[in-house]
Amino acid sequence: MSGLSASAGSNRPLAWLTLCQGLFLVNNVTFMAINGLVGLALAPSHWMATMPLTAYVLGGAMCTGLVARSQQRWGRQRSFQLGLAVAMVSSALCAVAALIGSFWLLIAATVLAGYYNANAALYRFAAAELVGPERREQAISWVLAGGILGGVVGPQLAQTTRHALAVPFAGAYVALVVVAGLSMLALSRIRFPALPPAPSGPAGRLPPGVATQPAFIVAIAASALGYGVMNLLMAATPIAMEVCRHPFSAVAWVLEWHVLGMYVPSFFTGPLIRRVGVLPVLAAGVVLNAACIAVALHGVDLMHFTAALLVLGVGWNFLYIGGTALYTESYPPSHRVRAQALMDRWVLGTMTVTSFSSGALVTIGGPEAVSVGGELTSRGWQAMNLGALLPLALLAAMLWWLRGRRRLQGQALRAG
Repeated sequence: MSGLSASAGSNRPLAWLTLCQGLFLVNNVTFMAINGLVGLALAPSHWMATMPLTAYVLGGAMCTGLVARSQQRWGRQRSFQLGLAVAMVSSALCAVAALIGSFWLLIAATVLAGYYNANAALYRFAAAELVGPERREQAISWVLAGGILGGVVGPQLAQTTRHALAVPFAGAYVALVVVAGLSMLALSRIRFPALPPAPSGPAGRLPPGVATQPAFIVAIAASALGYGVMNLLMAATPIAMEVCRHPFSAVAWVLEWHVLGMYVPSFFTGPLIRRVGVLPVLAAGVVLNAACIAVALHGVDLMHFTAALLVLGVGWNFLYIGGTALYTESYPPSHRVRAQALMDRWVLGTMTVTSFSSGALVTIGGPEAVSVGGELTSRGWQAMNLGALLPLALLAAMLWWLRGRRRLQGQALRAG
């Protein structure tokens, strides 16, 4: 903790970037809280409820290559500023869509917002470039800790602006225009190191052998599957809680604790990786995700939703920061932009699938509650949690595989 505090105090650009990350998460958490509910109100069919969330991450996945090219051509700062400008325009369009009741305009606006999503996802990699190699994990953790701001402000923003305009949640989208403007001001205080010239070779192509390294593969899997499971359950939570007759104030409460679980551990995840290694931290992330599912299957009271989403957030933190730290060791620095875009393409692509799936799964049999043992529950919520065990089992197997490969390499080095 003290190391991170020192980093912030002595590195003003890192502190400003942490604020940008926090404001980015205000945007994301507000989208998490309201997009599914606005979609449920406007969608032609209930299974399409989470399509606005799906469109957001799909837009991000589609834009990763474009973002990589803009970063390489114009540098970190101008590309990040362009992303914020897109965020302001897209949030305004979301507000218009809600006011006129246009589901398809909402979808178009959230696809456009995906450019901001893909751009701001690179804040964590930019953080590693603002410090020396020995503080890389700490810098990644510190910037991601800025998400605490999103955890506190995002749900409250959605709650307090819910009825600010004639249509529920239209005011929240307008507030996000202001949030992006504040981030633009913070970003203007940062001067990023120049990126190295783009290497020769086909666009988007990494040197032979890089993408087949075990560490490269497992790092992408940890980040993508960790984010995918988290997104699957988190995106469905507002709908599942509404099905189970919880008020929106309870939804905001659960999401606040979930996002705090995602980002508060960032204060110690980097030092923990330095102390015990990245693989044990990734394994702990898998165990915490499994614990989340066990709690979610146990009941649908407010306590169950809160505890499950809190543990899910901590598990995501270990997988995402651990995966990012492992990834930064697995590609040549001259290819950083291409490699970073490739990881985010996998992460956002996985999130696209899980965002869409969550809406279809959580409303299995219709968006109504059923009685199980005398208690109201959501049939889809139960099925979704059971299904989430499959990617976790796959990730656990991959971590075991990488651990075995590294052990064999260590034995070979000692024998040599």
